[in-house]
Amino acid sequence: MARPDEVEQIATAWRRESPGTPTDSIGVVTRIWRLGKLFADDRRRLLAELGIDRGTMDLLSVLRRSGPPYALTTRALADRTLVTAGAISQRVARAEAAGLVVRAPGGPGRRAVTVTLTAAGHAEIERVVDRVLRREVDLLSGLTASVRADLADGLAVLLDDLIDRLGPPARNDV
Repeated sequence: MARPDEVEQIATAWRRESPGTPTDSIGVVTRIWRLGKLFADDRRRLLAELGIDRGTMDLLSVLRRSGPPYALTTRALADRTLVTAGAISQRVARAEAAGLVVRAPGGPGRRAVTVTLTAAGHAEIERVVDRVLRREVDLLSGLTASVRADLADGLAVLLDDLIDRLGPPARNDV
């Protein structure tokens, strides 16, 4: 067991101040929130260093993971990124202005727009994702492979359960 930390101190204080209130969730939820903040702050710093914003990285990543021909409709992009259609439109416009993607009509008589990764976009996401994933592997290096696997499995179970009970995460405007 790890040494008592600030999260355990929070739980202890609530048990003292409100003995009837359940505090079992604090050790998990508060640590997840704090880890999320640490990971987000670190990624934001790395992306700034790499000269790319989170939205552009997200857009290029989804296109790259889609496989050849690395093209998706704006609707598919919105579905896969959990952002609104308006946010996707803004992201695509920025990436297109930078030469990272191209837009084309999705077909005759349809309002669909297809977004395709350019060679420059492909090179950019390869550069960025390699650095991001290497950094995240480094951040997890304090855990053994077995602990990482158990943690990933446990978080997957929790995520599936919460999606079943609460529904999928809300779309962000960012």
